[in-house]
Amino acid sequence: MTFEKLSPNAVEESAVSDDVVSPDEEGICTGKHFTEAGLMQFLDEAAKLFNQAGFFEAINGVYKISIPVAEAGRNFEKLKLIHTDLYEAFNKIVQLHGKRIFSTYFRVGFYGSRFGDLDGEEYIYKEKALAKLPEIAHRFEEFYFKKYGKDNMVIIKDSKIVEQSKLDPAKAYIQITYVEPFFHDYELRDRVTTFERNFNINRFIFATPFTPDGNPHGELHEQHKRKTILTTANHFPYVKTRILVCSRETVVLTPIEVAIEDVQKKIAELDAAIHQNPPDPKILQMVLQGCIGTTVNQGPMEVANVFLKDLFDGKKNATKHQTKLRLCFRDFSKRCDDALKKNKKLITPDQKEYQKELEKNYNKFEEQLSPLFSINPTRPQTSSPPSSEKVTSPMV
Repeated sequence: MTFEKLSPNAVEESAVSDDVVSPDEEGICTGKHFTEAGLMQFLDEAAKLFNQAGFFEAINGVYKISIPVAEAGRNFEKLKLIHTDLYEAFNKIVQLHGKRIFSTYFRVGFYGSRFGDLDGEEYIYKEKALAKLPEIAHRFEEFYFKKYGKDNMVIIKDSKIVEQSKLDPAKAYIQITYVEPFFHDYELRDRVTTFERNFNINRFIFATPFTPDGNPHGELHEQHKRKTILTTANHFPYVKTRILVCSRETVVLTPIEVAIEDVQKKIAELDAAIHQNPPDPKILQMVLQGCIGTTVNQGPMEVANVFLKDLFDGKKNATKHQTKLRLCFRDFSKRCDDALKKNKKLITPDQKEYQKELEKNYNKFEEQLSPLFSINPTRPQTSSPPSSEKVTSPMV
């Protein structure tokens, strides 16, 4: 449907009731807004609100509905106003160069009989851009402390799975977790821009680090990560600022998979900094420093020594995950090289020594990892570590 392109919630939010109305009442289909003029009025209001919210791309979708109506009525004055609005919206998109911030999202879980029907439910809350977890937690504390009393209210400050059987039944518990929009790889091919990755979204993700002994952080070889993907009943933006979570999926990453993900994240950061338009030397140098700077140069090497040390002599076959990590390092090295070349073109004369230091660190890194890059590809062992443990469960 036409309106579904603007929002998947459109059908639900515009459902027409079949209830019989009295002669004195106005039905939806006989109301004053159920006209061509009424439709145009609502569309104009929608475009205005999208503009206020900074969803400039959505204005184009709204006017795709309005333009054929105005054209059919030869309403050139209206067409002039529409195209003026579109010009201004597109101009804002161009001027911002993709440097835009959107809403921040938090998962809030309610536990305890004091909450009644909310007990055990999870919601995703949409908050203002750049909202911080402490300020959101403080807001909930203030509200529920007044409602239940300070001694009866507990804010859970971690993102671990809540074991409700271990909670004090006399108290109310709230767990607040920062979450980010989540997309599968195939979705990201269509959701290219920042706007597309923050509009019409209904899946969110948060990660919880853990080790076998129960501590959140440990050595590289024992560092696991639990990724929780939440799906909401509706898409944001929505008429409400919170939406119920209707399902959750949990994926547990092994230590080597955590390492692979960390290297892939650095590759993505390098790629974004290299291709930023217009170039931003400060961002590029900050990312380079985080990848091959003196203080962090042991980071990538430590990962390689922990998970790939038995491959350096070339005598052992690589497991599936070792092969993937080795290829990630090759890609990481190439991106660092590209970033250094880009930075060399952007630096000022007083930064030449800094550039030489970065190049020195990179050459040292490349030299240490060179045995990995010269390994002939081998068939992964059949005894390779199992793929990510995947558990899907209904809504808590």
